[in-house]
Amino acid sequence: MVKSADPTQDGETVTAATESTPLLSASESVATRPNGDVRPPHANGHAAKPLDHDTQSPYPSSETEREGDDEEEERPMPTLQVLLLCYASLAEPVAYFSIFPFINEMIFRLGDLPESSVGFWTGLIESLFSLVQMALMIFYGRAADRLGRKPVLVFSLAGISVATAMFGLSQNLWQMVLARCFAGCFAGSVVTIRTMISENCTKKSQARAFRGSLACPTDLKHAPGAFCHAPFFAQFPYALASFVAGALCLTSTLAAQIFLKETLQTAAQKSASDAKPAPPLTTWEVLTSPGVPTVLLIFGHTMFLALAYTAVSPLYQFTSIENGGLSFSDAQIAVLIAVAGVSQASWMLIGFPPLQRWLGTGRLLRACVAFQPFFMASYPLLNELRRHGYERAFWGFLWPTLVIGSGVAMSFACVQLALNDISPSSAVLATVNALALTVNSGIRAFTPVAFTSLYAVGVKWGWADGHLIWFVLIAVAVALYVDCWFLPKAAEGNYGRKKGGGVGDGEDEAR
Repeated sequence: MVKSADPTQDGETVTAATESTPLLSASESVATRPNGDVRPPHANGHAAKPLDHDTQSPYPSSETEREGDDEEEERPMPTLQVLLLCYASLAEPVAYFSIFPFINEMIFRLGDLPESSVGFWTGLIESLFSLVQMALMIFYGRAADRLGRKPVLVFSLAGISVATAMFGLSQNLWQMVLARCFAGCFAGSVVTIRTMISENCTKKSQARAFRGSLACPTDLKHAPGAFCHAPFFAQFPYALASFVAGALCLTSTLAAQIFLKETLQTAAQKSASDAKPAPPLTTWEVLTSPGVPTVLLIFGHTMFLALAYTAVSPLYQFTSIENGGLSFSDAQIAVLIAVAGVSQASWMLIGFPPLQRWLGTGRLLRACVAFQPFFMASYPLLNELRRHGYERAFWGFLWPTLVIGSGVAMSFACVQLALNDISPSSAVLATVNALALTVNSGIRAFTPVAFTSLYAVGVKWGWADGHLIWFVLIAVAVALYVDCWFLPKAAEGNYGRKKGGGVGDGEDEAR
């Protein structure tokens, strides 16, 4: 039995959920797709609209869609529910990053390995979390579509709380490997949280909701370095750090269990429709639905570039000027990271909602991606300014580039909105998110080590003053810009602009 709250009603209902259940409340007249699948309004809160009988298109005409957008603005975003979901979203990055401060020392001390082998095992243990996530993400997405969002979320958060705490009790290398794999088994929180945020919001308010959950993932890179002198902590010197991380995850588990409302709608809530629902779509049918492969490709390409840049940037800042870097101290790197983080948060909190409303998802995504090659090209230029002694020009160019360039973080929210819009059925929205996060986990498992190795090769060769990596990243960014022009029309996200009130409306009507 799954408890479900209708976002448009004050009361709650309790009925059994099925995989074909719509995610948001349907009106008394529910449209159907040509294949018979009920097409309730997913991730937008509209009343369902009829199909265009001339084209049999499952998407509403622009005029009808804009009218529905005016109506949906009347439904306020459930702020408490969204804040709870944002808090719950901290669990996965905390679990992933919490071992970073001590993992190298832990492997060296407990693994009885030479120092030269520590790097290999560090990379392996860090990657195992993402690899196991990748293997199970689709399973969690299907489970969330069948059983409900809340039970899958609470189960995942509880599991990752225990698994994160257990890592610090490892006494040898293989226990560390098993504990990390065990933590990766509870990957359902990521896909479920993204789905629930979508379902708690109208299409217009999604931009405001995702600005909080995608802007600045939290990590614990500054975990406690001093441990208690009690006998227990003498035997398990890394337990305190993992216990603290596990306790933080546990608080999000309890908050989700007590305060979160189910967003998967029930069969009773769509019983007003006389249409017979089609059998639930399989994972393969979801994957091959129109537009889904293209959006998944763009999502994966965006994450690939972001993870590659994230892995290379600290190395570049640390590397000597002669080898193509900036030769920054630890304090300078910390300041640079802080400025970048504040800038990204500002773009997401202040800039993203109005820009997405004005331009639409597709245009904003292409604008962000178009700036990426220039942003990547600024890094070898910064090195050349320092290399040739132009310090004042270097500092004058660095800060504006960093602040403005941080705006490319808005592309992450854009691709998430595109995923929501391209979902073939609201009943499989969690599956679509699971496919995307499976791609992301796979990319996260190999991209950092691949690009840091490529960076080292470029520095060793000394080709183009050690700037090989930036030429590669520029090429990746240009290729992403090309991909974005193939974004399906259904994922363009023009729902926030009034008729005649936005740039390019005439172009959209003509397409």
